[in-house]
Amino acid sequence: MGNHLLHLLGFLLLFLTAPLVASAQATNSSSNRNITLGSSIVASVNSLAWQSPSGDFAFGFHQIEGQKLYLLAIWFDKIPNKTLVWYANGDKLAPEGSKLELKTDGELILENPDGKVLWRPSLIRDIGVSYASLLDTGNFILASSDSSLVWQSFDHPCDTILPTQIIDTKKSLSSRTAENNFSRGHFELRLIPDGNLVLNTFALPTGNAYEAYFWSHTVDTKYPNVTGNRLIFNESGYLYIIMTSSRIVNITSGNIVPARNYYYRVILEYDGVLTQYAHPRVPKNGKWEGSWFTVWSKPDDICSAIQGQFGLGTCGFNSYCMLNSNGRPNCKCLPGFNFSDPSNEFKGCERDPIQRCNLDDTNPEDLYDMYPLDNIFWPNSANYEVMESLNQDQCRNSCLYDCNCVVAVEKSGTCHKKKMPVSNGRREEVDGKVSIFHLGISSPWHLCLFQLCFFGIYCRRPRCVGSSSIPETNLRNLTFQELKVATNGFKLELGRGAFGIVYKGELSSSNSRTVVAVKKLDKLANDGENEFKTEASVIARTHHKNLVRLVGFCDEGPEKKLLVYEFMSHGSLADFLFSQSRQQWNKRIRIAYGVARGISYLHEECSTQIIHCDIKPQNILLDDSFEARISDFGLAKLLMKDQTRTLTGIRGTRGYVAPEWFRNTAVTAKVDVYSYGIVLLETICCRKCMDIAMENEEEILLIEWVYDCIHSRTLHKLVKDDEEALSDMKQLEKLVKVAIWCIQEDPNVRPSMRRVVHMLEGVVEIPMPPFPN
Repeated sequence: MGNHLLHLLGFLLLFLTAPLVASAQATNSSSNRNITLGSSIVASVNSLAWQSPSGDFAFGFHQIEGQKLYLLAIWFDKIPNKTLVWYANGDKLAPEGSKLELKTDGELILENPDGKVLWRPSLIRDIGVSYASLLDTGNFILASSDSSLVWQSFDHPCDTILPTQIIDTKKSLSSRTAENNFSRGHFELRLIPDGNLVLNTFALPTGNAYEAYFWSHTVDTKYPNVTGNRLIFNESGYLYIIMTSSRIVNITSGNIVPARNYYYRVILEYDGVLTQYAHPRVPKNGKWEGSWFTVWSKPDDICSAIQGQFGLGTCGFNSYCMLNSNGRPNCKCLPGFNFSDPSNEFKGCERDPIQRCNLDDTNPEDLYDMYPLDNIFWPNSANYEVMESLNQDQCRNSCLYDCNCVVAVEKSGTCHKKKMPVSNGRREEVDGKVSIFHLGISSPWHLCLFQLCFFGIYCRRPRCVGSSSIPETNLRNLTFQELKVATNGFKLELGRGAFGIVYKGELSSSNSRTVVAVKKLDKLANDGENEFKTEASVIARTHHKNLVRLVGFCDEGPEKKLLVYEFMSHGSLADFLFSQSRQQWNKRIRIAYGVARGISYLHEECSTQIIHCDIKPQNILLDDSFEARISDFGLAKLLMKDQTRTLTGIRGTRGYVAPEWFRNTAVTAKVDVYSYGIVLLETICCRKCMDIAMENEEEILLIEWVYDCIHSRTLHKLVKDDEEALSDMKQLEKLVKVAIWCIQEDPNVRPSMRRVVHMLEGVVEIPMPPFPN
């Protein structure tokens, strides 16, 4: 009790002296590590940073993983995990070579290599800046010659607050978009004038706030119209609200460990949960033990907490929220929908392309299936029709014969048809009672049924029955002369492949210049003349983070057919894997997963199934983030029958070709599965599938060597001298088993690419595969 009173008195003293605190810090900093006028730092891999006197914090450029882009930020510098606490340019990342300079006239400015201003602080006082300093509190300040504050980062919080930082009714915290995306997200922490601390979602870009999903219930009834309330995070690790009436309300819950032994931070996470973390200040016996751990978080169940009718909610439109074992939200799409942004599950889901419904001459049972999903609720999504006295079967059939129906809910004899998009969906268990319709699904294009324990939800999707029309795309129709100029006369060759030669080029418009890869196709098949534009349009309609995007084409006769793709700055997977130095294990795993998802999309999620026929490292490109992008998909049918790299009459490249190509049998999507298995083994081992230069004869054929290693329990040989991989043997074994399943001789034994993705993601068990011949 006594200690708690001391904390309250300490907060009251901090409240009364708050205007003096920052000034005192600035005064004290003048005898420490001041940053003088004319000082600068440049964004690079090993760029210097400005440190606080104790070395606890650093201010400088933080590199975005896998990219040559940088965030101007403040971070905890002593701990192994350089945790960010503030950043300036989340929406305008700085390219390598950008410069932050405290100019001789006192202006602090961040410019890109071309001199374009990316960020500068908005100075609120007309006082000259004499120096800058990063304080031991993590606050970066600009100060005048008499140490008066001109600007401080504490007045411009991002998603984090630190001890000694104060948030008043004019400031707020905003979440980032994703863990590694620092643009503004759609969650917000505010202290509103009546004294309540609230969490809410808001609309971008307007910033209009929606209904709060957490509030502190601290209304200052004594002074309802006065806006003097403050949220303070003190040095002992307690978060308090000091009301205008001088009443102090503790927000912190749980036990606070001694501040002298731990760092603290409070962050509004990108998933909307407000969390206080602690981290040991010093290592034990020279080694850091543990990492950031949760002290408390609000709300306890964000999936149920967000209940407003408007806004994205927790997981975005057309999705539902489920808590994981750590109490944090996971987002899932409705069947028949995919994430709008595959790199960010919190941005909602969009519907796959659908066939237009005409029930006058079509039996809906021939077009649609029903799919069960348990205990999913959208309690606040609006209905467009409500029908009384309908049981579950009648509600199901009503939706089935309604072209506008996507989701229907039957509850207590009433059928509710939901307007799209549905929002704020969540999973809830209700006394363990589950009643599910188990009906066959023949394809990814299906009508789906959701039935809860006491009411049913039906979701309607078409089967994949094909379509004769191809919607308009944003594909640019370019002239041969335009592409000749763009490539400087086809001078800079990027590579050669089965489909032709690829050149680097640059397309210009009124306000931008775009680097592209221009592919000159060789002679086409006899029917290729008529199919070229149609096939290009089909390719352009594909949209997936793991496919190279087609941006334009040229069609001016047999010798002037070209395709224009976005340029991939990090070259091919072949260059990445087969270079002299072994690449990072985690990066290789991410690439392998991305390739699998891209092929699965081509096989099962496109309106017209696309079989690549030539999956190999040379046809997998890497973008600025080292994200895998499959290229040359959808072009196989345009080639002449004898136009292959090494095998007459066979699509593909030696070493990656499935056995059925050599037989007089139908070729299916399983040929891509086989090729992926080979690529996966090469990605694991960073070597080619056949290498006659190997000293050990048993290692020349990669397939045989891998299988010998898995059966002799010597998988470590595959990743010799790769410390990252050797410390991740469980993952290594999983990847090898998946690869061997993919390269089975019988295509019927091989899994589909969708199942391969499920294997990689741990959704299904992976039994020991048989040895492939």
